[in-house]
Amino acid sequence: MDNYKLVETFSEFKEFKNIDREAMMRIIEDVFRGMLNKKFDTDTEDFIDIIVNVDKGDFEIYHNRTVVEDNELKDPAREIKLSDAIKIEPDFEVGDDVSEVLKIESFGRRDILALRQNLQAKVAEYEKESIFQKYKEKVGEIITAEVVHAWKRETVVVDDEGIELTMPKTEQIPNDLYKKGDTVRAIVKSVENVNGSPVVTLSRTSEIFLQRLLEAEVPEIYDGLITVKKIVREPGQRAKIAVESYDDRIDPVGACVGMKGSRIHGIVRELRNENIDVINWTNNPKLFIQRALSPAKITEIRLSDDNTMANVYMENDQISLAIGKGGYNIKLAGKLTGYEIDVYRNSEANNAEEDVDLQEFADEIDQWVIDALIHMGCDTAKNVLSYTPEEVAKRADLDMETVTDVFHILKAEFEQDAE
Repeated sequence: MDNYKLVETFSEFKEFKNIDREAMMRIIEDVFRGMLNKKFDTDTEDFIDIIVNVDKGDFEIYHNRTVVEDNELKDPAREIKLSDAIKIEPDFEVGDDVSEVLKIESFGRRDILALRQNLQAKVAEYEKESIFQKYKEKVGEIITAEVVHAWKRETVVVDDEGIELTMPKTEQIPNDLYKKGDTVRAIVKSVENVNGSPVVTLSRTSEIFLQRLLEAEVPEIYDGLITVKKIVREPGQRAKIAVESYDDRIDPVGACVGMKGSRIHGIVRELRNENIDVINWTNNPKLFIQRALSPAKITEIRLSDDNTMANVYMENDQISLAIGKGGYNIKLAGKLTGYEIDVYRNSEANNAEEDVDLQEFADEIDQWVIDALIHMGCDTAKNVLSYTPEEVAKRADLDMETVTDVFHILKAEFEQDAE
């Protein structure tokens, strides 16, 4: 087996697409060095030279020794007897340095087999690490790849270097339908080592994918003149994007949408006609909720004391707009603003003001009775009065006499207010 042809003899190395020739040569040098260290039972760095020619793709191994008298040989790894040296070159004398080419054949069949297996393992390990590092740096970036398999649970694609990447069904927009040969745009969501092999997961449902599409279409976002404050999505259905401009001369919503929707339309098509709402960010929670529920027109917003819930009042004909098809509008508005939003008709606003918390009746109704009513889901007077006495007795597990007294007390409260 010729040194110069060693790489070519390992034909399976041609299957490794993600390793450059220079890296391959470094691996070969490391593997040979390890084998030689084992063969000589010492570190060979000071007497073995491994010269790798990257351009030609070949290498040579030189064993460097010093000529000594035959009876003075102490270290065969680093010294050579004069009688052996003059067989190589008749002019050698004691004290001269001898560089002898080591032939692959001299290693023996077992050494060559071990070398071959070690090279295979090292190359495979290097390739996996290269893929892992390459895509670790690409997490959050958009890539374009070609579909090679479209299975029920996932789609497998390859990049321009032939590296296989996966996109699970959960990371695909519901209307995504792929076949072999299709081109896919997605972001790199994660890279993990699974059983020693890198697994690269792509996503088209991530909010980051939508943000990267915006950055590509809207120069003001890419340049930092407009900031994307928050994105929420129901992939393939609806998305809401809150944007803010630090330059008063720039309308962030207009810049994102573009003239006659020119900028946003391309993104909508990429996302399978996902309906995208772009709104102005504000620190005013009521105004932000109002904008988030657009196109519905809101009459009044009441926030809870802990700023977690918002009761929104509007005309009857606006409620369906606020809720939206499939409930996506109100659901996404809640995610965007951070509030749990409940919608009410304007006629319910006054009623809500007139209601009284059950704890306000603690001086007239025993606490254990109030607790029972709260446990059944009623925390205000009108909640209780919305049921019949029989229903309350059954649901709260109270006797009818107690329930009758409760109803008398609660009704008296509202009758007094009416007077």
